[in-house]
Amino acid sequence: MSPKKNSVPTEKWSFSVDMGGTFTDIIGVAPDGQLRVQKILSKSGEYKDATLAGIRKILEEFGKGCPLNEKYVSRIRIGTTLATNALLERRGSPVALFVNIGFKDLLEIGYQARPEIFKLVIKKPELLYSTVKTVVGRINAEGKILKALDEEKVRLDFEEIYSDGIRSIAVVLMHSWKNPDHELRVAQIARETGFDHVSVSHQVLPLIRIVSRGQTTLIDAYLATIFNRYRERILSETGNIDLEFMKSSGGLTPAKTVLAKDTILSGPAGGVIGTAHISGKADVQEAIGFDMGGTSTDVSRFGGEFHRVYEVTTGGIQYQSDQLDVETVAAGGGS
Repeated sequence: MSPKKNSVPTEKWSFSVDMGGTFTDIIGVAPDGQLRVQKILSKSGEYKDATLAGIRKILEEFGKGCPLNEKYVSRIRIGTTLATNALLERRGSPVALFVNIGFKDLLEIGYQARPEIFKLVIKKPELLYSTVKTVVGRINAEGKILKALDEEKVRLDFEEIYSDGIRSIAVVLMHSWKNPDHELRVAQIARETGFDHVSVSHQVLPLIRIVSRGQTTLIDAYLATIFNRYRERILSETGNIDLEFMKSSGGLTPAKTVLAKDTILSGPAGGVIGTAHISGKADVQEAIGFDMGGTSTDVSRFGGEFHRVYEVTTGGIQYQSDQLDVETVAAGGGS
């Protein structure tokens, strides 16, 4: 394929990556402004990571074999359906949920909403947590401690869960948005026990409603291990290169600070922005974006401005996040 000319030559390479469940697409902008493209399988026995493999392939073929480091590469931007597909296909990590005593079934009950009120047989979505442990201790709506935290029970519960092989924790306590002391202490004990990831609700979503806050925190814990493993692998081999991930909202954020729950529609958000760009070029006022990958299919609408949503349901799980309005289903060309 003959290269296309970018608008402005640069001193270094820059890359944009779309890592899907089946294929990974890489666009490289060379220092002379030429565009170079690669499409490779997201999973292959020939390489450990498709993102790194695709970038290195372009550098070897068109970059005179220059290595992947900050001397030759200035920026890498990544959109991915890693979290999307993990949620749709229920491939996240086993999670233990810690919630106040008396609220063990809180997230299973939710808001008791029934989307199809006349349906006689209701199939509830599969729960994301593997086990629930209750925390003795209570803070009221004014942030006052009504009952002290039973740290010994928390520690014993963590030791039991750790021995069962669970490595991801979601901590969701009443009124932590007002006073996070109990959540912070529970999280500290979890990290001392040796868990790989701890999602704390007042940090993930500092809102008053515990069901929405809890569900969003649970999703973050469920997806964190698989997303963080991918992120750390990229960071470990790109050194000081400016690395950013696309968020579900369509914006870019530094790789070191992005949360897993903010990347659920990372890849699909790029499709919405692409639809908007092409619509503008074609002078089209209304457009439907249909983005079928190998694993999932994403549908969006663009009518002159981006439509955002803050309460989202993906894979039957309702949560809160700033996202572009995209409907995604587990039905791609390969699935």
